Amino acid sequence: MTAPPSPHPRTDEGRTAITPWRLRRNPLRRRTDLFQAWLGLVLLPTVLAVAPAAAYLAADAAHRHYTHTADRHTQTRRHTTAVLVHDAPRHPQPGSAEERNTRYPTEVRFTDAGGRTRNATADVPPGLRAGSTVHVWADAHGGVHGPPLAPDQIRSRTMGWAVLAALSVIALGSAGYGAVTLAVHRRNLAAWATAWSGTAPRWTTPR
Repeated sequence: MTAPPSPHPRTDEGRTAITPWRLRRNPLRRRTDLFQAWLGLVLLPTVLAVAPAAAYLAADAAHRHYTHTADRHTQTRRHTTAVLVHDAPRHPQPGSAEERNTRYPTEVRFTDAGGRTRNATADVPPGLRAGSTVHVWADAHGGVHGPPLAPDQIRSRTMGWAVLAALSVIALGSAGYGAVTLAVHRRNLAAWATAWSGTAPRWTTPR
């Protein structure tokens, strides 16, 4: 009786054949196959190493930027009370959840830090009548803005930039590998066409 075949096929060198097929020695392997295989082996760990680093750098830069912006807005903006000059528009669906989350730009009047009366446009809840009061964040030039960024907003924006940076590295690596693969494929097609032009007459010419 013959022994059953080994579950672990061996290469010519006697090593287990666990390498990608393009790296295996065989008569049909081309130099472009070897190049593509090594490119993938080099590119994959490179992307896996660069993506976390890019995410960290982007997160650090974004956190410093938004923290500095929030501090600057806290120093330059004042929380004050403003009075509506005109009625705010009414929402078409009174009492709905959409109404509670909707804000309409409406002209308001307030007094700045220097005691001067200012008019500006602020986003207010729907349905407020003229003379109603709202709280706004106003700067030294009389402009009305949103409140300074809260810590959770800084954190979410920082995470967003980190994820975007990591995905950008992965996308660039994938696009680069895809472009090289396409170029290799076209080169192989051209080589096959050239080889076939020399071989075809021997198969198609009557003897």
